[in-house]
Amino acid sequence: IVLENCGLIDPENIQEYIARGGYVVLGDVLTNWTPQGVIDEVTKSGLRGRGGAGFPTGVKWKLVAGAPGDEKYMVCNADEGDPGAFMDRSVLEGDPHRVLEGMVIASYATGCHKGFIYVRAEYPLAIRRLEKAIQQAREHGFLGENLFESDFSFDIEIRVGAGAFVCGEETALIASIEGRRGMPRPRPPFPATSGIWGKPTNINNVETFANVVPIIRNGAEWFAGIGTEKSKGTKVFALAGNIHTTGLVEVPMGTTLREVVYDIGGGIPDGKKFKAAQTGGPSGGCIDADHLDVSLDYDSLAEIGSIMGSGGLIIMDEDSCMVDVARFFMGFCVDESCGKCPPCRLGTKEMHEILTRIVEGQGTLEDLDYLE
Repeated sequence: IVLENCGLIDPENIQEYIARGGYVVLGDVLTNWTPQGVIDEVTKSGLRGRGGAGFPTGVKWKLVAGAPGDEKYMVCNADEGDPGAFMDRSVLEGDPHRVLEGMVIASYATGCHKGFIYVRAEYPLAIRRLEKAIQQAREHGFLGENLFESDFSFDIEIRVGAGAFVCGEETALIASIEGRRGMPRPRPPFPATSGIWGKPTNINNVETFANVVPIIRNGAEWFAGIGTEKSKGTKVFALAGNIHTTGLVEVPMGTTLREVVYDIGGGIPDGKKFKAAQTGGPSGGCIDADHLDVSLDYDSLAEIGSIMGSGGLIIMDEDSCMVDVARFFMGFCVDESCGKCPPCRLGTKEMHEILTRIVEGQGTLEDLDYLE
């Protein structure tokens, strides 16, 4: 669904996207649908945010649409910072117009007239292709004033992040777009009521926007028929680490970890045993071999203490030292802490030092209690 055009079309040629039905859905929405109708369809589909939290997309759109004020902003979060994750990058590089079309439809539904794509500086090819796609969409009348001869106008700007992992969090991302230092702030108020420059702001991840066009094209019931009861549709995972076949896989929600590792990824090289799969980036968790049959959906992963996250899936074999893994991710957290709050600024450093002591053979049993 999300990757249907990736690798099949030239992402730098809008005509190839149009030839595969591109922008037809947008034209249909702007001429035949009400904004509320679009929100209802997305709500019925059960689409949840693919950025990690899994918040229902239709609910978020409804909040923004209902927020008072004429000035509202639409943001695409493409600040994919988890180590080993490259889902958003591949969609932006392989099918940028799909994301743009999804953003315009979302903006029509919520009453936004200005959009931002916040993309990390480490993705130069994605940025170049996005710039080209935006330019081509403007030339063809898919962005700009009075789209499809309607009253609706919408345009998009790219904002390039400076490599701060914390800017993937929506309030830090907003601060960065405004030109301030990227630091999270407590919520409420939520961005839906007070986001960029205090105006209602809708923030969705790249993969979420890429699902919008197929949902409107094929209907909410079609999308809701894929996946599990509470997690609808498909999920793209970036399969990396100690596995035969690395790369992107798009599977229905609820597919088991065993199926992804053995049937799709080809298992662990050199006949070694599976030890763990790390999901959800540095704030996620490691799934051990006892849970190989866990269903890959939001609720099942939360039940065993992990999270779906944005879709990074790093596989480790019997030779991986889990203390080393913990130390690596904690080192990442130390480097990427924005330094705002003492528990994070000091606590991650302290935990990293304990893990380093253990890795170097200097650990004591008291260290484990302290770590807890």
